[in-house]
Amino acid sequence: MNRFVQPVPPPADPYADDTLLRSWLERHLGPAGHAAAKGRLADLAADVSGPLRAAHADAEAHPPTLVRYDPWGARIDRIDTSAGWQAQRAAAARHAVVALPYLPDARGTWGAAARVVQHALLHLYGPESATFSCPVAMADGAAALLSMPDVDAVVRDAWLPRLIATDPATAITSGQWMTESQGGSDLGRSSTVGRPAADGSWRLTGQKWFCSAADAAMAVALARPDGAGRGSRVLAPFLVPRYAADSPLADGAAADAPAPGVTVHRLKDKLGTRALPTAEIGLHDVYALPLGDPAVPGLVRAMTLVVVTRVHNAAAAAGGMRRGLAYARAYADVRHVAGGALASSPLHRATLGTLAVDAAGAFALAGHAFALLGRVEVGADPAAAAELRIVAPLAKLATGRLAVGSASEYVESFGGAGYVEDTGVPRLLRDAQVLPIWEGTTNVLALDVLRALTREDAGAPLLSRLAAAVDLARPLSPALADTLAVATAQLRDTIAAVTADAGAEAVVAGARGLALRLSYALTTALLVEHAAWGDEQAELAARLWARRWLRHEEIAEDAHHHLDLLC
Repeated sequence: MNRFVQPVPPPADPYADDTLLRSWLERHLGPAGHAAAKGRLADLAADVSGPLRAAHADAEAHPPTLVRYDPWGARIDRIDTSAGWQAQRAAAARHAVVALPYLPDARGTWGAAARVVQHALLHLYGPESATFSCPVAMADGAAALLSMPDVDAVVRDAWLPRLIATDPATAITSGQWMTESQGGSDLGRSSTVGRPAADGSWRLTGQKWFCSAADAAMAVALARPDGAGRGSRVLAPFLVPRYAADSPLADGAAADAPAPGVTVHRLKDKLGTRALPTAEIGLHDVYALPLGDPAVPGLVRAMTLVVVTRVHNAAAAAGGMRRGLAYARAYADVRHVAGGALASSPLHRATLGTLAVDAAGAFALAGHAFALLGRVEVGADPAAAAELRIVAPLAKLATGRLAVGSASEYVESFGGAGYVEDTGVPRLLRDAQVLPIWEGTTNVLALDVLRALTREDAGAPLLSRLAAAVDLARPLSPALADTLAVATAQLRDTIAAVTADAGAEAVVAGARGLALRLSYALTTALLVEHAAWGDEQAELAARLWARRWLRHEEIAEDAHHHLDLLC
């Protein structure tokens, strides 16, 4: 008897077959704007389905290594990465995944919606990038920080063009050196100190505990200017050249040697994101350039970078959920159980349909954050800035948690094969777990949402959007409108109570629950907005999302019957 081998087809084209993505672009860009983006998106989708999928596998199979010494005993701290990782680096530059919203021609074509196009690129690129989407996010955040008017023009002109280059030979990425082992997200305990030098540069000394993209050409590091006092607000962002080629202190060292004073203690052995070099790094009188005036408390400036990386995190979550769904659906179409295709099982169809609802909600939430970001950057829209203040942490918080739950279901949907490393399926879960952690855990972000509500009245734009969505929902589904109206009224009352006594123990203890309720209601409103524009899939997703996350009802039967529309 011949040995049975299960055929596993690749998922469908990630752009052409993603109807929600395409209708979202049609709405936000208009027909002409979408037409202008189609070639770029189709080219990336072809790369994702072919060479980048292979590069992804190679980078996963050959994780980075740290070479501390050369053959003669000299300390070199070289991080070696695979050919697949380098292919991902080149593709990110070539497809302008970082650069697009900064390019004059892109802004001329799409204006503020250049960020919407970028989100679509990330949606396609991220899931097959071996988590090169992480240095992409940090490079974008660094570019946004360098674009601020209070950054020295000489520093900006030297580094920003390299971050947004589309030629792989010149494009660079950025790391992010912020946390320290004694504090983690408690930045107020940071002990890295910056001291000014006579030439206007600075010297940083300290220990950084979790440095992602440790092979990047530069990093944005937080340090406490000498004499600045305690707390987190006084911390300032600095640009640290990673290699000797960019450090004037190198004194003839090889260009690819670490900048003087940079020591790579070790690479992290992580649960997931295994292709991404993440390190513990020591700094001793390291050359650095201030990003803004270090005499002015700089944590607010650094938040420019954090907002960008948070919305990238949401994009990674939503993109991974959609790609996992595509893999699971493709497998179900060819896997036969109990005398028929797995895809014909009502129970399995209900499972996939429920996952599709979650994926649609995550996509809408991440997409809205990018749309707001574009309006802030291009139009200096104060209403968008006020809303983004709360949407960025909400989008990151909610999508990160959804991604982990969905990834667990995707692994389970493959049965035993989903537990075998070389199928590539387990990485969906391993890599998803970083999403609720990086750039703030669920609890850290929930407290950030609480601060936004109580200190900045960030609930006002959110409640306005929810109220408007109730009116939009009424012609679509009275039940949906009623559900959203009840949730909006409850949230309005809760926000009023929270802002009246923000320090109450019950308020702080309930911050996570409040943040999740806000994000679920906002997602309902966003799906309603897209449905009111004329998208049938969004209308179904809105009704099922509201029942699942606002009313906590079982949606299995409808998810089963409408699976083909949902995905």
